[in-house]
Amino acid sequence: MSANTVLKTLTDTAFDSVEGYRKAAEKANNPQLKQALMDRAAKREQTVATLNAEVERQGGELVTKGTMTGELHQMWLGITSAFENDDEAAAERVEEGEDYIKGKFEAALEDDDLDPQSRAVIQQVYAEICEGEQFGDSIEKQYD
Repeated sequence: MSANTVLKTLTDTAFDSVEGYRKAAEKANNPQLKQALMDRAAKREQTVATLNAEVERQGGELVTKGTMTGELHQMWLGITSAFENDDEAAAERVEEGEDYIKGKFEAALEDDDLDPQSRAVIQQVYAEICEGEQFGDSIEKQYD
């Protein structure tokens, strides 16, 4: 897979998660959870911007909207509908979504076709992805 394809897939996935965090925050009942979800959305937006800059450097088209069909998009739809039941169910879904996205980034970092600069960018934003995964684990424990 070309570096541009890998970057585009990761950017799509990260963009979908920003949208998911925003929708989840809208539906959250607990004010602290609502704020935490908005904070994660803001951090993930920075990740999207960093990835988009590398997509553009590679000559690709910027990601400015969600995939609407992606597996993660569907997962986030499940997260936002879980909030209609309760914060606990939603926290479990956030944790699942974050595990999923972390796996996508780990797989990308194992791709031997990445050029050094693209790999460095993915490695750089991977730290935020790991924070998101830890956040998912944390809220799942908190609301369990």
